[in-house]
Amino acid sequence: MSGDAGLWCDRLVRGLPQHEFDLYALGHGRPQEDAGRVPLPEQVGRVRTASPWTAPRRAAEDDAVAYGRRARRRFAEHYGELAGALCAGTVTAAGEGDGSGDGFGDDARDDCGDGCAASTGADAQADRFACALYGLAELARDEGGLTGALRSEAAVRLLERACRVPGAPPTAREARVPDLLTVAAHLERALRPLSLDWYGDEDLGAADLCHATAGGPAALPGLLARHFCDVPLLVTEYGVQLRAHYLSLGPDAAAPAVRTLLAAFHGRLATEVYRRAALLTPGNAHTRRWQERCGADRDRIRTVHPGLEAARFAEVGEAPDRADPHTLVWVGRVDPAKDLVSLLHAFAEVRKEAPKARLRIVGEPAGPEGEAYLGHCRALAAHLFPDEAEGVHAVGDNPVSFERIGDPEAPTLPETYAAGAVVVLSSVVEGFPLTLVEAMLCGRATVSTDVGAVVEVIGGTGLVVPPRNPRALAEACVALLRDPERRERLGAAARARALELFTVEQNIEAFHGIYLEIVSRCPVPRYVLDEAGTPLPFAAPAETHVPLRWTGGPGSRLLPGDFPGRPTAHAAARPAPHPASEGAL
Repeated sequence: MSGDAGLWCDRLVRGLPQHEFDLYALGHGRPQEDAGRVPLPEQVGRVRTASPWTAPRRAAEDDAVAYGRRARRRFAEHYGELAGALCAGTVTAAGEGDGSGDGFGDDARDDCGDGCAASTGADAQADRFACALYGLAELARDEGGLTGALRSEAAVRLLERACRVPGAPPTAREARVPDLLTVAAHLERALRPLSLDWYGDEDLGAADLCHATAGGPAALPGLLARHFCDVPLLVTEYGVQLRAHYLSLGPDAAAPAVRTLLAAFHGRLATEVYRRAALLTPGNAHTRRWQERCGADRDRIRTVHPGLEAARFAEVGEAPDRADPHTLVWVGRVDPAKDLVSLLHAFAEVRKEAPKARLRIVGEPAGPEGEAYLGHCRALAAHLFPDEAEGVHAVGDNPVSFERIGDPEAPTLPETYAAGAVVVLSSVVEGFPLTLVEAMLCGRATVSTDVGAVVEVIGGTGLVVPPRNPRALAEACVALLRDPERRERLGAAARARALELFTVEQNIEAFHGIYLEIVSRCPVPRYVLDEAGTPLPFAAPAETHVPLRWTGGPGSRLLPGDFPGRPTAHAAARPAPHPASEGAL
């Protein structure tokens, strides 16, 4: 997440002083170190960081570990089962297999721990995957890590064997050595959190609640805290990791066998995370639908919208509208998913109906691909508006400008929105449209494409058109440019909706209630002993979960990890710009 969304974790921790937090952040590395640290509030006890996807913890030591015969046998058993679960038929977006056999035995064993009761079909394969995953985690805990084993030739051979069994998907059976090496490398990287030392009674096991701020591999620490220590798991997703994987691994990015096996892995992992979470908190209905298709129980889902700092946009939102009535504004990250090409073609149609119209494109390119796309868009603008691009008109008459926040014409984000009569979103792929919420907080009328959570965010306060349809986009923009009263009415309604649904305050209040709900329904067993070591069953009453300090009584002592004060939340998080700004709660 970027912008205000990237700060939601920090705002949540600071907004809940009645809870104690330990932060566990994945992805902490040199860029985060160079960015410096921020002061932590009193409710944060400690911060632990790891970089398992850039420089895995104990990688050198783990590679040097020589597994004994018994450990090698355990690894072959569990990794073979995991590979077999991936090759047990194509996994759909719902996270289900097609029930085809794979030669490794379809009956799930009942001695593999949590969630391994015998079942058939898709449930059997889900349980089989879970048994293998937790078996590998237990092996990593017993032997000091998995990195060396996951990188070994034995892992590739086990994966190959699973692909060759009767009933495996045709694309998997066609996998060649380069494909198997690619899949094995991806699995090794995704499973690195299994080798962390965060799962003891004095770490994640000491929490009352583990809040994972993303799904997929980033939720593995929380999943293992639940498996090893029975700590309830809360998973928040503002963007579905499974969907992100599908989008990133298209036909041009990998061979069919690689796509099939990795889709199976991420689908099975998503299903397991959703099955084991005490509650899921998607950021919008679009994400919620994905979670339900992946097997999540709708009774354990609570939609919690991201919260933005409304005060930042208050001056613009409450001031009279002084925007140029002919200006369209686009704000965002420049990349192909934003479909600026369609926007430029649409603006060419707008200029035919409204010759005074201007389009301001304000945003930073997203990496090298974004830079290339920005260059392509500049060239297209020059082609569509040749007279203006060649300087035939006076300075300031160019109808299309490409700017960045901080430029003289766009000094701040609120002022950028204030400069436009209409704010446009032209994306073909979108999760939760934060720029749309920012425009709404600024009281701006909007025209958006119907993607992701756009309709859910807009409600009836803006115009929505199909994606990749320049003509429809142009017609909607012209309609609002010609009707100032309608723009004003829609802008006021949009600001009221955003203040009601999408502020930091409502986000914090929602999570406060969710924390208390989970702690009350899924308490972690805590044991208090007297000086002789005899359990005191009523020494930690329900009052220990109110925001006051309590003691265990005279002559009693608490076992490690027992905190008789405010509820403690620990979590595993996805890669973050800073361990305190986007980490683990």
